[in-house]
Order: sequence, then structure tokens, then C-alpha cells
Amino acid sequence: MSKTLPYEEMLIHEGLKNTKHRNSILHEIEQKGKPLTADQVYLALVSQNISINLSSVYRILNTLVEKGLIVKTSMAGENKSLFEFNNFEHKHYLVCMNCKKIVPVEGCPLAEYENKLKEETGFNIVGHNLEIFGYCPNCSKL
Repeated sequence: MSKTLPYEEMLIHEGLKNTKHRNSILHEIEQKGKPLTADQVYLALVSQNISINLSSVYRILNTLVEKGLIVKTSMAGENKSLFEFNNFEHKHYLVCMNCKKIVPVEGCPLAEYENKLKEETGFNIVGHNLEIFGYCPNCSKL
């Protein structure tokens, strides 16, 4: 599925009703272009005078994850998930443990390792996530 489809078509294609809240959440996450927490999505919608509660944001995000429209990742050491629009592009991130800055990493260092694992184990690998945690240059100075 291509991200060029209007949100309405994406939702209908996945067997979901086209609603204002689903469209707003998809739009917000795609426009930000970086992973967001449910709280960040909620606050962005409220700032746009969209009437929604936080539990609805979580419920919609989880539905969109189940349908593959949104990608969910977890931050190590925290009880928060990050949500990102699924552009069907392979991405990895550097995550600052202090300021929570997220920097995308170009290229994939694991493709060759996946092939080796497949040969050694016979495991049919369909994907992976890589998040590297540390401190950004600004936080390292502190």
C-alpha cells in the first residue's frame, strides 16, 4: 500500500470505518515525520481544537498498528511506546536517553546478519527493529 492514498482509502482498504479521529491521527503522525508518543498525538490534536480523549487516541493507535498503517516501537527503560506512520520504508534510530531526541540512521547494518542467521537457523526472518540508545552531542556535554 502506498502512502499517497488518501487516509479515507487507506482505512477502507484495511476494513476500517473512515472517521474524523482516525484521519486526524494519521495526518498528525505523517506530518510530524518522526515517532510520537500517544500523549504527543493527543496534545497535538487538542491544540487543533479536535475533541478527543486520551483513551480514544490509544485505542485508535492500537487499531492502526494492528492494520499496519502505523508502526509501534518501545523506548528502552521507559513505559512508553512511539508511533510512526508506516511508509513501508526500513528505518533505524538513535535515541537520546536524556532529551529523547530521535535521529534516523541511514542504511541498514543488519541485512547481511539476517541472511547469516537465516542460513544458520533456517528461520524465515521477515523483519527487525534497531534502536540504539545513548546521549546526543548536546546531552553528552552536560
